[in-house]
Amino acid sequence: MTTLLDIPPPPPPPAPPRPAPDRPRELRTRTLDDRLSLAGAGAGSLALVWILYEWILPLRGPIAFSIGWYVAFLALYAAVTSVGNPRTVVTDRMATAVVTGGAMLIGLVLVSAVLFTFIKGWPALPHINMYTDDMAGVRTQDPLSRGGVVHAIAGTLIEVGIAIVLALPLGVGTAVFMVEVGGKFARVVRTVVEAMTALPSIVAGLFVYTVLIVSLHMERSGFPAAMALFVMGLPIIARAADVVLRVVPGGLREAGMALGASHWRTVWHVVLPTARPSLATALILGIARMVGETSPVLLTSGASTFFSGNPFSGAMNSLPLYVYFAVRSGQPLYITRGYGAASILLMLVLLMFVTARRLARRKGGRP
Repeated sequence: MTTLLDIPPPPPPPAPPRPAPDRPRELRTRTLDDRLSLAGAGAGSLALVWILYEWILPLRGPIAFSIGWYVAFLALYAAVTSVGNPRTVVTDRMATAVVTGGAMLIGLVLVSAVLFTFIKGWPALPHINMYTDDMAGVRTQDPLSRGGVVHAIAGTLIEVGIAIVLALPLGVGTAVFMVEVGGKFARVVRTVVEAMTALPSIVAGLFVYTVLIVSLHMERSGFPAAMALFVMGLPIIARAADVVLRVVPGGLREAGMALGASHWRTVWHVVLPTARPSLATALILGIARMVGETSPVLLTSGASTFFSGNPFSGAMNSLPLYVYFAVRSGQPLYITRGYGAASILLMLVLLMFVTARRLARRKGGRP
């Protein structure tokens, strides 16, 4: 006979499902609410500032309007975001807005400067003689179909080329000494290099003028100008190369010396090839400092209107020097030539930058 003890108990009811754990929201994600908050804050701040400028405040001008709009946007965006988000998200959104606004401002300034230069110099750029002729026998009032800046282009290339040939090996060698040798004297050299990065260009020009032209009685030509550019670019290249060599992993040095290579062979075959793409950045910074200098060239090279390919004899013009004399001439056509020369200088700098990056690019990889 079956008793109650022989009957199995009923199975227990299933446990209720556990709630999914709360996952923190990723700050980088943008929901529809975030996009609407951004658009609403932008439109609302624009309308608010427009009403203030047009009807209440006695302020005028696009710059003041843009600053007021940006400040109002930050305040309104912070208020809208804080309604449905924690403090961490609000802080992240505000930091993103500030950083993005700064980047957009820098980009706008750069683009506006480049566009302004090209727009002002565009009447002179389509003329072929601008790139093939010099200014010998050409007056400042002559039309744009006469004369050109080939002498200034050649002078810039020659002077900057000589300066780079001298500054690049010395700058990289100085960086290698500071990083690989070290010691008290290396600290002194690093201090001097950092101090020279802030050297005014007029001081470098006066130094070269006093030493080469006044003391050694050299005539004003392209070589003293190249020496002045060399003084300006050397500390920039050395300082940037110092930073680059410091970030090379120490394990590469240890691996090279563990294989039996000497310290300097490790530096030559391991450290420098590893840092080669970044050393191109140091070269680019040095070129950027040298190619646009006017005051040291004004003191050391003189100004000429004819083509000169000899850096050791005769005055040699350059693009910055040509732009300086053209803009201050007061003649509209000559000022247009100056802006055209400035546009050519920008294109020349871009070409130098691309060439330096291409030469430093690793085989089969990116710099």
